[in-house]
Amino acid sequence: MRLATLRVDGATVAVRLDDDTAVEIDGVADVGALLQRPDWTDVAASASGRVHDAETLARAAWAPVIPQPGKIVCVGLNYRNHILEMGRELPEFPTLFAKYPEALIGPYDDLMLPSHAADAVDWEAELAVVVGRAVRNVDESEAAASIAGFSIMNDVTMRDYQYRTPEWFQGKTFEATAPFGPVLVTPDEFEPGGILSAEVDGEVVQKTPTDDLVFGPAALISYISQIFTLQPGDVIATGTPGGVGHARKPPRYLRPGSTLVTAVEGIGTLRNRVIASS
Repeated sequence: MRLATLRVDGATVAVRLDDDTAVEIDGVADVGALLQRPDWTDVAASASGRVHDAETLARAAWAPVIPQPGKIVCVGLNYRNHILEMGRELPEFPTLFAKYPEALIGPYDDLMLPSHAADAVDWEAELAVVVGRAVRNVDESEAAASIAGFSIMNDVTMRDYQYRTPEWFQGKTFEATAPFGPVLVTPDEFEPGGILSAEVDGEVVQKTPTDDLVFGPAALISYISQIFTLQPGDVIATGTPGGVGHARKPPRYLRPGSTLVTAVEGIGTLRNRVIASS
């Protein structure tokens, strides 16, 4: 099953995507709200609300697939090739940091670069995992069963802010910089292994199979659940592969006017224009 959140008539609504149509799930404001229901799969499968032609929807109609996650947990240094390009050793434990919902934008929204932090803005294409039920101190088998589905995020990073201190957080959650979507694909229709890629102005800058992770989705959920309870609708961005701009010689960064395209085989594509903001 494929789910999305649309902006319709000044509000948002969760939809189920059937081939080229989007069927509204009546009374459910977004996919995050849908996942709060224990019977969410049945509710989504039986939805029969207003139908939209998905092919002709305006790009602005597509919201972040989960607009307000309770938690966004990001994983650093989790693809082998990226770890090596950054000159680090493979980690024993996941490197974790947080992102706030204010950072999220829709899959086709403009990516905003504030003038005070626009000098070293980098791309980080990522597979996102969405939790479907509350989990605490679970093993990997239980963790795998808790996955609601998979989506795509680009963890756009202000490298100058990131490296002002040993803690990465301040470079990782700038407002309106992280495209997320376009859909959530349930595990019966998606398994990691397809290609994750990023393009900048038509040039492929990242391209790696999504199963090249040091810590896979179930391992991450199990580990994080030892620290706090993960709730339905929480999001884990699983890390980025090699090819980031900061590791290039010379470094390459996003600029106003750039177009950033992020894709995962079997899920879809994000396409975001980079614009300057005040």
